[in-house]
Amino acid sequence: MDPKPRTMELTDAAEYQPLLRGEPQTCGMRSGRVYLKPGESCGEHSTGDHEEQLVFLAGRGTAYSGADKHPIPVGVGKILYVPPQMLHDICNTGDEPLVYIYCVTPIRKGSKT
Repeated sequence: MDPKPRTMELTDAAEYQPLLRGEPQTCGMRSGRVYLKPGESCGEHSTGDHEEQLVFLAGRGTAYSGADKHPIPVGVGKILYVPPQMLHDICNTGDEPLVYIYCVTPIRKGSKT
């Protein structure tokens, strides 16, 4: 594996855009641009043995985290950190598209979570 610096162009299409796909392109990080229409969600999922950062570029919505689905307001100008082993979902609760970039990276063995 020999990852190299690279740039990617973000689209403004109303669809998901993969950015980094993990090895061998990176040392394990994956990322993409998510586009949710009003009322849509990304679907509940777990970070597993990864941590995740979401950077919101447009719109507003609600992140639901944990088994109790704790609501967290999200939207343009905000960043959300999701720790390992955390159930979460992102829902567009606004009236315009909710657009964000996610970056997921595996946790190192021996790391404290």
